[in-house]
This record gives sequence, C-alpha cells and structure tokens, in this order.
Amino acid sequence: MDIRNLASLTLTAALFGSFPLVTNADMTPDAVTPPSGNEIAMKTVGVGEITYACEMKDGDYAWVFKGPDAKLNDSDGNQVGSYYGPPATWESSDGSKITGTQIGTADGGEGNIPLQLVEANPAEGEGHMSGVTYVQRLETRGGVAPASSCSADNAGDSEVVEYQANYNFFKAS
Repeated sequence: MDIRNLASLTLTAALFGSFPLVTNADMTPDAVTPPSGNEIAMKTVGVGEITYACEMKDGDYAWVFKGPDAKLNDSDGNQVGSYYGPPATWESSDGSKITGTQIGTADGGEGNIPLQLVEANPAEGEGHMSGVTYVQRLETRGGVAPASSCSADNAGDSEVVEYQANYNFFKAS
C-alpha cells in the first residue's frame, strides 16, 4: 500500500469517526413518535401472522384485514406476551392487557405493513401493561395483504401471512 492510499484510509476513518451514529430512534417518522413526556418502558418483537379475508369492499373485492395473532418476545427470544385481535390487544404474560386507538402511521417499506402509533386505553389487570400510554410499531417485515386474486370466485376465503415487528410500550415519564 502506498502512502497516498494509507493517507486516504486514515482521512476516511477520521471523517466517519467524527459523525454521530444515527440510531433507529433518530429515523422514526414524526407520525409514529409519541409526544414528549413518554418514555419506553418495554421493548418486544412481535412474531406471528395476520389474517385477511376476501370480501366486498368499496364496491369491489379485496383482501380485508381481519386481525393479528403474534407472540411478543423479549430480546432473548422468550415470550413475554401476545398480540391479537380484533380489537387489537396487547397482553402481557402477567395477565395485564391493553387495547388502543391508532393515531398515526408511516410507510413500512415495500412488502411491509405500516409503522404505527397507538394511544393506549387504560390497562385491564395489574402488571406490565399498567400505565402504558402508547404502543409504537417499528421495523415491520411482511404482513401485507396477499398478492393472490380476490374475486367473487373466492369471496369468503381467508389467507394468513407471516409478519414481524418491533413493539415499544411507552409510559408517562
């Protein structure tokens, strides 16, 4: 390696080292960011399925979202809860659970369900879900409606698609 290449590599390393690292939180769209005064209390990874049904919608047949069925896992892959619906319900393994109202979405990328922000209703039961104010869905993979045909020929059919997403549970700080 000649001195010019070494100098170029050194300069490149110094430049990259001088930039702050960008985290996923820094790239979270405003539409799915909880208001200030809320902090992450629990992080989980939802792994499961979403069911769609072929139905008449807005004058035409389409795959209609029916609900999720997923395990909520901690960072070690241990199940700490479930996500199911309707209505959309997040339930901790300790029995506490919440529902909520969607207040924001953002594009999750091609082939992925949208990112989402849900304002939580008061929890049922005492436990991890007590005091949760918002649920944030990020880093979605899969879960979009089937690509297969939906028409009068298969009206009423159901399709199940796999998905994964990170769910952050916020509480007031």
